Order: sequence, then C-alpha cells, then structure tokens
Amino acid sequence: MRTSTRTRYRHFAPFVIITSAALLLTACGSGSDDTTGTAAHAAAKADKIPTTDVVSDIPKNETAAKLLPSGVTRLTVGVAVGGTPPGTTYLDDGKTLTGQDVDFADAVAKALGIELKTEQAGFEAILPALDSGKYDFGASNFGVTDERRKTIDFVTYINDGQGFATRSDSKLAKITDLRQLCGLNVATGAGTTFEATLEENKKVCTDAGKKAYKVQTYSEQGAIWSSLQQGRSDLVMSTINGLRYAVAHQQGVKFLNEYHRLDVGFAFKKGTKLAPAFQAAVNKLIADGTYDRILKKWGTTGSAIVKSQISPPELKN
Repeated sequence: MRTSTRTRYRHFAPFVIITSAALLLTACGSGSDDTTGTAAHAAAKADKIPTTDVVSDIPKNETAAKLLPSGVTRLTVGVAVGGTPPGTTYLDDGKTLTGQDVDFADAVAKALGIELKTEQAGFEAILPALDSGKYDFGASNFGVTDERRKTIDFVTYINDGQGFATRSDSKLAKITDLRQLCGLNVATGAGTTFEATLEENKKVCTDAGKKAYKVQTYSEQGAIWSSLQQGRSDLVMSTINGLRYAVAHQQGVKFLNEYHRLDVGFAFKKGTKLAPAFQAAVNKLIADGTYDRILKKWGTTGSAIVKSQISPPELKN
C-alpha cells in the first residue's frame, strides 16, 4: 500500500538464512538479494512446520453468529505470506497456506459458521483493499497503532510487538533507546511498523550530535537476514514472536530484547459492522480453550490476551 506511508505498516515476521542465499525472491530498499523459490522453500522447511489440526472441530457459536450483519455467509480474507512460522507460510505441498494468522482466521470463521475464502496478497496491498471491498478483512499480524486506527478498525487476538536481534558474535546488548543505534545499519521489512518507528525517530541521533542510523528496508524476510549474515546490516528490527522463532530454530543469531509491545488484530475497513461478531468469536475461543491450543501449536503463548478488544488505543510502553 503506497497511498499512505503511515497507515500501511504491519508486523513482519523474520527468518534466519541457513544458506548463503536469501529467501523469497527480490528485496527492495538498501541492498538487494535475489534467490529462487526453490531455495526459499528448502530453507523454510529446515524446521518442520507444525501441522496439528486445532480448527476443524470448532463448533458454531450461535451467540457470536447472531452478531453478524444479516445475510453474511461468506467472507474474503487477505493474507500475506511471510515465509516461516509463526507467520503465514506454505506446507510441504507448496500451495496450502498455514500459520498462526491462518489458524485464527479459520477458527473465527468456524465459530461464526461462515465460509472463508483466503486470498494471498502483498501486505502493502491489503489495507487499501479493505476500503475498496476487495477483502472483507485482513489477517497478517497487523499491529494496532493510533495512526492506523484513524482509517482501520481492528479486532485484537494476540499481543506481539517490536524487538531486535543481531549476530551471535555482535557486542550489541539490550536496546532500550534508539540512540543506541546511531551510526549503525538496521534491517527491517518495507511497509512495517518497524520502518515507521525507525524513520520517525532518526532525529534522535542528529539531535544528540551523532551520526544517524541507516534504515535498510526489504520486501522479503530472507533478504533482511542475508544482509545481517553478510555484514551489510548490524541488527534486525522485527516482530518479537518472529525473532524468537528465528533464534530458537537457527544458529548464528541472538535475540536482544523486546522494544515495544503492540496488540495485533484482524483489520477491517473503518466503520465495519463485522467487528462485534469477530470480537465475540475470539472471546469464545479464549473461553473454550481453542485459543490456547492455537498459541501452543505455534509456540507463542507469551502473546496471549485475556479478551479481545475493538480498536483499543495503542499500547504505550
């Protein structure tokens, strides 16, 4: 989405490169890496993707379903394929989508008793497509920010946020102030909350009389991690869950710290009438234990929320 540099940002889940090749085609921004889809698929399968079925047996919840607008029986969701768990990726067949966001979207659809059509899209395209009606909602780890809430409605289902990681041999430690980044190269996803945070705060270095950090943006995760492994970037800023997954499953990187927590929600066009039904469905999943099973499947129990909310204020921490 290029119509607004402030409303298009989303979370971007990372993956550590286990070969010299980057995952998933072409990067954009500072530095560019090209690879093949075959290399991407092979790297992504380095650790077996969980396949436990936590969705198919979910019964319809009549209370939540009654909150749907009259006549709604089928919805279209836009999802962006991130490449590796817990973000949206492919199963071994190379065509079936899976991931935490996919499971939550499917679970809510089951609880509401509706059919769900899942369409893959570039994440920059999902938010503007909500307003045009191409998608009824988006499910791609969208962080809830005050800026986004001006044009998008959210129904929260997890809590994730922003964090940092670097190479294992780096002397970098916990990042608590962006002035610690002065003079460094920071790799992150194009069109994400991370890019927004970094770009909006560059002046903290120049105001302190120091050299500004350089923001290196990439369209694909593989290019981000390739830049780190090859020494073109000093650290990566990405999702807390994605960074923890990378560090837990691959060698050569270390998680630095959580920087800023954010609620994550399904995204809808402003003024949607679908939000109350989705909120009720998520809360039902929390109450009956399905919610916990989804989080355990993807190793993200630290992102659990107590209850779903509709467009809550951005978390300040």
